[in-house]
Amino acid sequence: MWATPTQIPIPPSLSRATYGSTSSDKFRTKWSNLRVRASFFDYPLASRIMVRNIPYSLNESRLLKEFSTFGHVAEVKLAKDEATKQSRGYAFIQYTCQDDAVLALENMDRKKLEGRVIYVEIAKPGKEAYDKPWTCGPPPPPPPPPPHDDRAAE
Repeated sequence: MWATPTQIPIPPSLSRATYGSTSSDKFRTKWSNLRVRASFFDYPLASRIMVRNIPYSLNESRLLKEFSTFGHVAEVKLAKDEATKQSRGYAFIQYTCQDDAVLALENMDRKKLEGRVIYVEIAKPGKEAYDKPWTCGPPPPPPPPPPHDDRAAE
């Protein structure tokens, strides 16, 4: 369903070494072990935008070119159909700064891109943004132990 995200290196001015240790470092470590590229803890909540109604011929590098004029883009994810590998007409763009995402939203919402009017909005956080499981009710009972065979001991 998703194309391989375009990973853009973070400039040294925005690296963790510049800002020092934060209280969410333990969560960052947890997410980095899962190989999540642009997680909830790495960037502010409103720094990810969703772009809808994009032309099917548009690729991630073209989106990066269009939206990097508003700030440093951390990741571009173009939704693709699993079977046909064709674009599904929407994408997610992760900025390193919330202000850049809002600037992109204000400037690109309802603009024409290759003949189509695109719609830009702040993306809602996904399931990976929360540290709680998405289940309800008590856990399932453990499976019964295997039957014991006395003849095997002889």
